[in-house]
Amino acid sequence: MAVKVRGEGTGNKCYSYACHESVLIMEPMSDTARLGPFALFSIFFKLGCTSFGGPVAHIAIFRTIFVERKAWLSDRDYADLVALSQFLPGPASSQVGMGLGLMRGGVAGMAAAWFGFTLPSAILMAAFALGMNELGLLEGASWVAGVKAAVVAVVAQALFGMARSLTPDAPRATLALGGLAVALLAPVAWAQILAIALAGLIGLAVPTIAGPRDDTASALKIDVPRWLSVTCLVTFFLLLFGLPVLSATAPEGALGLFDAFYRAGALVFGGGHVVLPLLQGELVEPGLVSRDAFLAGYGGAQVVPGPMFSIASHLGAIADIGPGGIPGAVLATIAIFLPGALLIVGGLPFWAGLTGNPRARGAVTAVSAAVVGLLAAALYDPVFIEGIQDAPALVLAAAALIAMTKWKAPVWIVIPAAGLIGALVL
Repeated sequence: MAVKVRGEGTGNKCYSYACHESVLIMEPMSDTARLGPFALFSIFFKLGCTSFGGPVAHIAIFRTIFVERKAWLSDRDYADLVALSQFLPGPASSQVGMGLGLMRGGVAGMAAAWFGFTLPSAILMAAFALGMNELGLLEGASWVAGVKAAVVAVVAQALFGMARSLTPDAPRATLALGGLAVALLAPVAWAQILAIALAGLIGLAVPTIAGPRDDTASALKIDVPRWLSVTCLVTFFLLLFGLPVLSATAPEGALGLFDAFYRAGALVFGGGHVVLPLLQGELVEPGLVSRDAFLAGYGGAQVVPGPMFSIASHLGAIADIGPGGIPGAVLATIAIFLPGALLIVGGLPFWAGLTGNPRARGAVTAVSAAVVGLLAAALYDPVFIEGIQDAPALVLAAAALIAMTKWKAPVWIVIPAAGLIGALVL
């Protein structure tokens, strides 16, 4: 709750008294002063400890804190920042946080905001991975069977929601079918990349697939030097195409790990769940991470607060590539978030032009439709195939889906409950 008051000694300035986490905060409603990295880290670290519910919930929480309570920006500017994060590949909610940090503290502020929001979940996911390895918690563990059954429900719910918004008509549904076919019929690591590239080309050729344009001009204004934006865009593409070449000399080393996670972060359109098929192709298919460990980590990423991309901390710690352990977790986490950061800085000065370009909109719309098919393929293999081994597992998955969709149970309760039930009955 926020109350606006005007008081003596404040220069008649409007202040907001906001109660957040049992602390009364007084702050100017329209203060545009820059904040230091430590201040931004502190703000986003608290959010990283308390933001459950996935990217959609994170975006709503950010709006409550930064638009309504802190008044850092208007609803219009915030909507434009969210639109930019969804237009570009990468983790949408983390990119919104990066943009807010960039707005208030420059590049250092952006890094501080990302670090604060990501650190809690990254620590929890790395600890989870190392604990499983040290204690042998995956070896025939029945709790993993329960988690894998619940993951079927989580991915199915995400797929249905994405399909409603991203494939509302026949052309886009057909693109989703194409993504599904490529991913399942060409089960190789680069199949997902091929599906994304083909969809983008179709969207460029048939821009009307994006539907009518919203003629409202972009209002977002963040001062980013043009040279810095160009440098970030060039760096993004150099790493995307150069890392596979460099890592080929030592594919099992740290560079190979960085390359795998960088490419996954660079090609994720449509939300955090879509990272599942990309990481599966990079790590599970080549045998670098077991399917059980992969799905257990995905389930864990649903439970912890903060960004879903923190699954990289889990996978980097246990993958049979790179340094492993804590160094592997750190390297994988930086690699998967780096593309999104480069694109936020690189895309801001060009945002208005991108939204007005029908071919760019067509390409992004087509890619977003195709990734629905990629997620559908991942729901089948490995999620359903590995998660539904018998009738009790199917019943547990159905119960988890009903709990989330009808009873509105949060996923961070459903996943642990399924693991407990699995330990008892599966």
